[in-house]
Parts: sequence; structure tokens; C-alpha cells
Amino acid sequence: MILGGPKKDRTDIFRMMDQRIAEKSREDNRKRVFLTPVRVLWQSENGDQSSVENSEILLENREPQISLQAVNPCIMHNRGKEASILLDFGCEIHGGAVLYVWQETKGEGVKVRVRFGESAMEAMSEIGKDHTATNDHALRDFTTVVHSMSMNPVGETGFRFLRLDLLEPNASLVLKAVKGVLVYKDIPYRGSFRSSDELLNRIWDTGAYTVHLNMQNYIWDGIKRDRLIWAGDMHPEITTIQSVFGFDDCVPASLDLVREETPLPGWMNGFPCYSMWWILSQHDWFMYTGDVEYLKKQREYLIGLEQQLSGCIGEDGKDVTPEVRFVDWPSSEDRDVVDAGIQAIHILAASKLKKLFHILEEPEMEALCETDLERLKQWKGDYKGSKQAAALMVLAGMLDAADTNAALLGRGGAEGMSTFMGYYILSARAMAGDIQGCLDCVREYWGGMLSLGATTFWEDFDIRWMENGAPIDELTGDDGRVDVHGAYGKYCYKGYRHSLCHGWASGVTPWLTEHILGIRVKEPGCRKLEIAPRLGDLQWVEGTFPTPYGDVFVSHRKKENGMTESVIESPKEVDVVLIKDAED
Repeated sequence: MILGGPKKDRTDIFRMMDQRIAEKSREDNRKRVFLTPVRVLWQSENGDQSSVENSEILLENREPQISLQAVNPCIMHNRGKEASILLDFGCEIHGGAVLYVWQETKGEGVKVRVRFGESAMEAMSEIGKDHTATNDHALRDFTTVVHSMSMNPVGETGFRFLRLDLLEPNASLVLKAVKGVLVYKDIPYRGSFRSSDELLNRIWDTGAYTVHLNMQNYIWDGIKRDRLIWAGDMHPEITTIQSVFGFDDCVPASLDLVREETPLPGWMNGFPCYSMWWILSQHDWFMYTGDVEYLKKQREYLIGLEQQLSGCIGEDGKDVTPEVRFVDWPSSEDRDVVDAGIQAIHILAASKLKKLFHILEEPEMEALCETDLERLKQWKGDYKGSKQAAALMVLAGMLDAADTNAALLGRGGAEGMSTFMGYYILSARAMAGDIQGCLDCVREYWGGMLSLGATTFWEDFDIRWMENGAPIDELTGDDGRVDVHGAYGKYCYKGYRHSLCHGWASGVTPWLTEHILGIRVKEPGCRKLEIAPRLGDLQWVEGTFPTPYGDVFVSHRKKENGMTESVIESPKEVDVVLIKDAED
């Protein structure tokens, strides 16, 4: 042991450890906050006798510390029937819970079943054959043992609801409190969006909050189930992070980790197009940060990846990267659609790589990218009614934006939208000048999730689910309403396995910043911003955008003559170009 010496700060705790332990320590830069439930949504009854007494005290903001005396407790009794209670913490959080137990009647501990749920019905669900609820990636349904005079931390997952079941026959459990534990990065929301439409404001905020919960030490795609680094799913998340938080170290940490764990000739996450998405993220992150030194660290991998991708172009110019070929889940069953979407992603990746190799002073690789682009553009895919593939093709320059919007993207409102591809569909429609159509779609699609009780955006959503659908913060029974969480979902997200906090669904937030506030990065490091407001039916919009030099504030208001008046405040290092009345 290393002993002695005055204590200077908290890091001196490592002086009390064997040096081998200290050298291998890793700091967890997240914060823990105790939350009190806002509602007892349900509790069991046992004829004339209550199974749960005084449950309302669990809604009191009691101290998160157990004590000797049981003052005004909540008591769960098993009198021939298990005592159960369902608590609502008011919004989706990442973390777990703590059970503060004054007493249990067995004297040797009692078993308590713990069930977390992103919806009320998920917290009431069962795991096993013929059930869709799971414990995949993060335990959310398990049994623990608690003792008298104890504080028992349980679980770490994504949830809003918590159900407790006392399992011991003829037992009682005396509770002081049940607290949720929010585990998150304590970082400021530097970006903002406010407009004359409160629904759009809520949508922007919800997208920001969705990604914030998934910004742990690395960027996850879902806090309940997909606690993994998906290189493709990260692209809309990183786009959101840039618009809301600015620089955060979880971005380069995640980009680097997925690179290090995917030595060439491997494909990130087993998907060739996810290696392409990683390229797009590298480009966009460089444009935002202007960090040439970080980009140089990617040089060898980028060169190897481009050589690998260049070898996956057929004689007719078609991308022939191997399986698994994937754009998003709703489009995954149509091979023609997948081929068209991947072709577009490959073109986008080659275009961004060409720019990166120019910065890195790699003329041979820059020329190879140009050759690849010429080859790739020879092949014309068929989007076959898929808004996802069509949007990607517009963004890649394979299709005309106005024609494609008239033929498909602008038709049917939010029908055929995709949570993952939402940002790209909206961006393609904006290229066609269809801002009003985009705003209507945003209200219908992301607003539809909010109308069903969402406090974070979901892995997948179909507006048809709203028909007779019950909000996720209500229990369904014999009232004829549909449990949208348990009843819907396909592929890997059937029923309660469906993630209701999925970072890839947040793309609406940066889209509103880019196309309504009108803020676009035009030069590396945000040294030059273009501001081209397009308000649609909004009367005013204002907000902030974080840059490496400080935050930019913009305000746009429609005047009586229909023109837009703008006010812009920016750091002196940022060159701002205002394009007036961009909608005209």
C-alpha cells in the first residue's frame, strides 16, 4: 500500500491503493441524481384488505438515507396474494432505483421482483415463451433480496415505470422510500430552438433529451436494449450532438472505439454501409471541430477503408459490398431498395472522403475517390416507393430533389417515414423547397409519438399505430384500446423489446436547427456559417447554435410585408453569411 502524505484532492484516494490498481482505474464522468416518483399508477388489492398501505408517501421527497425509526412508512403485505405496486417517474430516464427498507418480517431477507418499463404495460409484462419482453443487453426484470435497515440499488437500464412485487409468502416489507437514480452526463444544452409553435419546441427538446440519455461514456443507440456503439446509427446522433451540445468527448471516443474494434478488412458492426456512415461522421465532425490533428489520426484507416471500398464497385458501377446489406429495418425486405440506398450512401462516403483526403494532402487517394465517384454514378438504382432510398439518392445527387419530392417524398404526409431515416427524408424534401410539407410531417410523425405519451423518441414508429392507441403511460385492459408498445414492432424490435429511447430517432432536432433556424456549417471549425431561415407557417423562430468559439444566437420574425427580419449575434471568430428570405 502507498500511505502517508497530506490529502490535496479526491484523486489522493488512489494513494491508498496498490499502484497496480490505481494505474488501471477509469474515471466515470457521469452524474447520479435521485428522483422521486410522481405517481402511483397501480397497486394490488386483496379483497377488503389492502396489499399496499400508505403508498402515497413514496411520492414525498424524502431523504435518500435509511434511518433507524420507521416513521409513516409504506407497507407491502402478502396476505395470500402478492403485494405489488407500479410507480411512474414522469419521464424516461437512464439508470436504476434504490429501495430504502426499514424492515422486513422474515429477519433473513425477503425476495422482491423488480420490473422496469419504458411503458406502463412493459413494466407489467412477463418474460419467456410467447412474450416479447426481454432482458436483452440490460436487466430490467429480475428478483433481488432486501434486508432490514438497508439501501438497495437495483438495475441500470432505460425506464419510466417501476413495478415491485413482494414474493415471500406471508411477508411484509416496510419501505421508507423508492428512488429512481438518473445516471447521465452533466453537460449544458448550448443549442436551443423556440418558435411560435409550441409543439415544434417540444419536438426539438425531446430529440435533444433522447440523445442526451444515450450520451454515456460512449454514444449508445438505446438505453434499454441497444447499449452498443453502432457506427451508422451514430451519424444522426452526432448531428444532434453538434446542434445541441457542441463538442463532447463521447463522440471521438465512440468513433475511435468502433474503429479500433474493427480492424480492416472488417466492416463496422458487420455492415459495410456502417463503415461508410463512419466516414460521413468523420467528415461532419471535422467540419464542426476543425481538428486537423484528430483527423490525421484517422489517416491510415481512411486510406485502407477507401481502398477496400474501391474494390467493391462492379464493372457497371454498382456497389457490391458483401452482406450484411442494410439501410434501415422498414426497407430491409426489398433488395432493390437496399441496393439503391447503399449506392447512395457509397457515393456520399466517396464524396466526403475526397474532401478529407484533400485536407490530409493525399492526392492519390483524392484521385481514387474521384474515379470511384465517376464509376458509382453510372449505376441508377430503383427506389421502388421507398422514401428512405429516394431521400438518400436525392442527397447523393442521383435524383432531382423537386421531381422526387413531387413523385414520392411529399406524398402521404408522414406515411412511410422512418425514425432512423427521418433526418435524411426531411433534408431531401428541404432541398426541393418543401419546407411547409416538412413542418406538417414533423408535427404528424414526431408529434404523433408525443401524443402517445412519449418523452423520448422511439426506435420505430408508424402513424397507423395512433388509431385507437393508448398512451404509453396508461394501462390497457378491457377498454378496447391498443397497447402500442406491446402490440406493434417488427424485426428485432417486436413488442416490448422495442426501444422507446433510441438516439437515431433524434434527427428532427438538427433538421429544425439547420433548415428552420437555417444554420449550416460551411467551413471547418464553424469558422463560417450560412444562415438561411425558412419559416413556413411559423411567425417567428429563435435559437442558439454552439460553435468551438462560443454560441451563435439567431432570431427570425416575419414582418407584415411577408419578409423575414433577422437578428444575429456571433463570436468574432465566426464569419456569418445571412441569406435573406431563403424561401423566396
